[in-house]
Amino acid sequence: MPQIVLLTGFAPFGGERSNPSWEVASQLDGHKFNGVAVKSMRLPVNCRRASQAVIDAIAACAPAAVVGLGQAGGRPVLSLEKVAINLVDPRADRERDGGLQGKPVIAGGPDAYFTRLPLPAILRRLKRYDIPAAISLSAGVYVCNTVMYSALHTLRRRRTPAGFIHLPYEAAQAARHRAVASMSLATMTAGVEIALETIARTL
Repeated sequence: MPQIVLLTGFAPFGGERSNPSWEVASQLDGHKFNGVAVKSMRLPVNCRRASQAVIDAIAACAPAAVVGLGQAGGRPVLSLEKVAINLVDPRADRERDGGLQGKPVIAGGPDAYFTRLPLPAILRRLKRYDIPAAISLSAGVYVCNTVMYSALHTLRRRRTPAGFIHLPYEAAQAARHRAVASMSLATMTAGVEIALETIARTL
């Protein structure tokens, strides 16, 4: 049975018509990197439901790696996230946090997990191909962080590589906002391809 990388993205939210995380993930579904096949999954923008969906997907397909993608509107680069914390923002939208507002992502779990993706190697290769990127300390405290934390917690005993990458707005989204950074969908997709190829080489 071929190895699988589980690649997640999100549905649009906040009045947006699209979400670059799912646009990229859906384009890469079924692609292979160093013999490792990509299985893409669209997640709801709801902490409880997204967490459970990731946990269930890991149980179902036993991936060799898990990479979450999410939108971080306003950021100018691909953000390679280093840490996920066991908290859902107490200011989160009650309708979208699944009842986890101000609570741990996983009750009884450790305060935080570090990514198990090879961030320095990914960053070096992205820079080599002139794709704007940076290592980011924290995935935040909302649904992106929830997905990253849930994956790392579920895989904690297997030491499976898992982590998260935040993407900027794509150009069409930025055009509807005032003076915010954006990146073409093609560049974001190329960047995620480089990340997946780098991860696949370590498996």
